Amino acid sequence: MIKIKERGVYLDKQVIKLREHLRTIIRCLGVLEKSDSQGSGITIAQCHAIVEIGRAGKISLNPLADILMVEKSTMSRMIQSLVNEAIVERNIDPGNKRSVIIQLSEKGQKLFCSIESEMRQYYNDIYRDIPSGKRKQVVESLELLSNAINQQNKERQ
Repeated sequence: MIKIKERGVYLDKQVIKLREHLRTIIRCLGVLEKSDSQGSGITIAQCHAIVEIGRAGKISLNPLADILMVEKSTMSRMIQSLVNEAIVERNIDPGNKRSVIIQLSEKGQKLFCSIESEMRQYYNDIYRDIPSGKRKQVVESLELLSNAINQQNKERQ
C-alpha cells in the first residue's frame, strides 16, 4: 500500500484514484443529465423524481423522498411544481385517507418514456465500449461500490 501525504493526511494511493475516477464519472453524468433535462424545461432533480415515479407506477411522498435522499418538505415542493406542470398527478390513497399517491400523468408518462429511452441508449453505448471480457467485472465492481456508498451514507445519518 503506497501512502501519499495530501494536506497533512496520509492517503492510500488507490483511495486517491477512486476519488478522482468518481469525480470524473459524476461530472460526466451531471453534464449528460443537464443536457437531457434542459430540453424539457425540468430540473435535474425533477428528472430523477419523474424516473422514480415512472418506475414505481404509483408511490407516496415519503418513500419517494427516501429514494431520492431529500427532505420530505423539499420533495413536497418538487411534486407540487410537477403537478402544476401537469406532469404528475397527486391523489388521496383510498386505503389511507391521510396518504397521497403520486403517479405520472399522460404528459409525465411520455416524458418518462423519452428519458428512459435516451438513458437506455446512452448506457448501452457505454457498456458496448467496455471490453466484452471485462463487462461483468465492471458491473460487479459498481455494485460493490454502490453498496459501500449506501452503507457510508446510512452510517453518517
